[in-house]
Amino acid sequence: MPTVGVKRDLLFKALGKTYTDEEFDELCFEFGLELDEITSEREIISREQGDSKASGASDVILYKIDVPANRYDLLCLEGLVRGLQVFKNKLEAPRYRRVSPVSGEPQKLFITKETAAVRPHAVAAVLRNITFTQERYDSFIELQDKLHQNICRKRSLVAIGTHDLDTISGPFTYTAKPPGDIRFKPLNQTKEYTATQLMSLYKTDSHLKHYLHIIEDEPVYPIIYDSNGIVLSMPPIINGNHSKITLKTKNVFVECTATDLTKAKIVLDMMVTMFSEYCSQPFTVEEAEVVYPDGKTCKYPELAYRKEKLSSEFINRKVGINESTEKIAELLTKMCLRSQATGVGDEIEVEIPPTRSDVIHACDIMEDAAMAYGFNNVPQTTPRTYTVANQFPLNKLTELLRQDLAAAGFTEALNFALCSEEDVADKLGKKISETRAVHISNPKTAEFQVARTTLLPGLLKTIASNRKMPLPLKLFEISDVVLKDETKDVGARNSRRFCAVYYNKSPGFEVIHGLLDRTMELLEVKSARGDGYHIQAAEDSTFFPGRCAEIFARGKSVGRLGVLHPDVINRFELTMPCSALEMDIEPFLGHTAETTLTHDVPMQEVIKHKFPTQDESSQALSSRPTSTKTAFGDMRTAAGLKSLNDFLADKSYIEGFAASQADMAMFDAIPSAPCSTFCHLMRWYNHIKSFQRERASLPSAKSQFVLPATTNDASDDDIDLFGSDDEAESAEADRIKEQRLAEYAAKKSKKPALVAKSSILLDVKPWDDETNMAELEQRVRSVSMDGLLWGQSKLVPVGYGIKKLQIGCVVEDEKVGTDLLEEAITAFEDYVQSVDVAAFNKI
Repeated sequence: MPTVGVKRDLLFKALGKTYTDEEFDELCFEFGLELDEITSEREIISREQGDSKASGASDVILYKIDVPANRYDLLCLEGLVRGLQVFKNKLEAPRYRRVSPVSGEPQKLFITKETAAVRPHAVAAVLRNITFTQERYDSFIELQDKLHQNICRKRSLVAIGTHDLDTISGPFTYTAKPPGDIRFKPLNQTKEYTATQLMSLYKTDSHLKHYLHIIEDEPVYPIIYDSNGIVLSMPPIINGNHSKITLKTKNVFVECTATDLTKAKIVLDMMVTMFSEYCSQPFTVEEAEVVYPDGKTCKYPELAYRKEKLSSEFINRKVGINESTEKIAELLTKMCLRSQATGVGDEIEVEIPPTRSDVIHACDIMEDAAMAYGFNNVPQTTPRTYTVANQFPLNKLTELLRQDLAAAGFTEALNFALCSEEDVADKLGKKISETRAVHISNPKTAEFQVARTTLLPGLLKTIASNRKMPLPLKLFEISDVVLKDETKDVGARNSRRFCAVYYNKSPGFEVIHGLLDRTMELLEVKSARGDGYHIQAAEDSTFFPGRCAEIFARGKSVGRLGVLHPDVINRFELTMPCSALEMDIEPFLGHTAETTLTHDVPMQEVIKHKFPTQDESSQALSSRPTSTKTAFGDMRTAAGLKSLNDFLADKSYIEGFAASQADMAMFDAIPSAPCSTFCHLMRWYNHIKSFQRERASLPSAKSQFVLPATTNDASDDDIDLFGSDDEAESAEADRIKEQRLAEYAAKKSKKPALVAKSSILLDVKPWDDETNMAELEQRVRSVSMDGLLWGQSKLVPVGYGIKKLQIGCVVEDEKVGTDLLEEAITAFEDYVQSVDVAAFNKI
């Protein structure tokens, strides 16, 4: 959302009322805005550049207000004040009028055919007899910048030019010429430059260099002249200095050149409507004629009002209220949408002004009605649709696999879903046309060009960023890949994959093969052809010849495993052998993962799931075994819970590899949820808790782990677990047990405490394309902290000849945080523009 900064005192003066910060925050919320921050110019500069740079800054209080991205009429103080005053019924929404010049012909702008190759469209208007003050002038310039960054898409769609009409004379000509033929004095410069020289001059300008690429490679540049050959502007780069606006300017010529005519009309309407209130005739705009190459003539600005009709029943039903037609018309009028009941049933006629280009559908009108009514005033009602929440089967399978793969000694990684074409094709020894990759139409960087078709590149890049970590490196990831699929309405589908890699001095194929067997065991797929799974030799350019196998499950190919080809390893900047496994896990659900999540007859769910009544629930709870005595000890004591926690350290279930009645019996024996101290027990407890609904269908237990309750008058702790009546023998057994527990505790206390560490990959973006990257890296590495170890680095192309520094580090979580690192690096303000965390993995 765009943020508009306004001076608090100036805002309150325009509103005609002083508010407290809390009152104005509430007013913004009622109007659909958000007061994001209360600050000052001094505070902003101090925070961004340091106290030394903020010494001469103003202490005037600023309100930073978040505005919806499509409300272009609220991007300046004038529009904001106008909207709030109409909302508070202090002002009627003004009517904007296009008028002809009092004397003479309207200003004309001729478009030549040469512009068709660069920016073919242009619109224009005149603000006549306007009065500027310093605050109005600043707001006028700021609105241009806001529109350029928002609807104009950084001037690529529309570029705005404003000129002092008294310093130039029409008619005006909008044409395009070779850059060497264009020569003029640009804004705030003292000498003339050719367009070619300007491009070189502005390459180092922090503001204008971002727009040069729009026309830089074009054979001709757009240019606007007046009748005397004076250059008004070279859109979308810079205006001419001759026609610049000052506080003394009385007549303003506004022109917008564009590649999108609709956007140009909207931008022109916004500029003139927001500041026409300062004209001698408020809210009037003088028209201008635009003559196209084919002789067609159009008058601008359009300032078009249009009318829409809708029913109050539609708004009442969508918002969830019950108001009369007249009341809803009043609510819409408060949002600058003049409305009235037509008298035909509950029909409302709504007039949409030229400032509300965001209203394109009846739902937009309904939203404004809801905003004016007040979201907090909408009565709460019980939804009429009955739904049953349940975990998505594919996600449940994913979570279960993640836990057991972590228990197998592999570390989970989470990588970006977008990557470069090189990552999924060239580096893996494949052609991009063979990958079925979905391409991003306008990628921001070279690193994010396509949606990944395999998880392997992400894991290999993670290993490359952690090469200094102790070997072996064992990583896995379970995430989605995106594949083209013509059978889908969007032309692509997601596929849930499991990928694991083993990186060591030896390939470790047996480790990856063992992980495959363990995974199939968890998925309850036997090692057999037909209904089970098997592997057979295959050829794949990603893997070493003769060291690749294809995985078949229930007769279908689900993935591959093997030793990676040395060329693949080298392309990812690795130096040691690596084995990998990647397979599709969706076939193991037994049905497609894209199951319907809605139900045509919701009440059938009550019968289907057989929800227990209150009496049945109480009966179920009372039927739980009362005994807390188990083979691991008494579950009411810390010693018993600790013994069970140690048992579950490398196990997912009490017995076997799937939930059974043994788990349910142990679950019932635990009086309450265990604390976080017993991490393995808590993991198991929460997992088994999710099986309560289907507990009756779980397989029976093979052994008895919960002991029957005793009615002996003696203490519960005197139970003889071995069925002996000899008290002396029981005492001796207790003594041996206590001795072993003490020895175990002493042994465990000698183990050094594990230090939580993380591997972080940072993207450090330079201040500009002239930044010395070697010095930048040297300064980054100069950041020294206890618990921080810098790793390898490389320069990664971003675009337009600019590179960023990608550097890895290992930190101790308790000592170093990402916020601390970013703050330390961005302190080098002459070198660093920003710092982003590209990858973050727990070690």
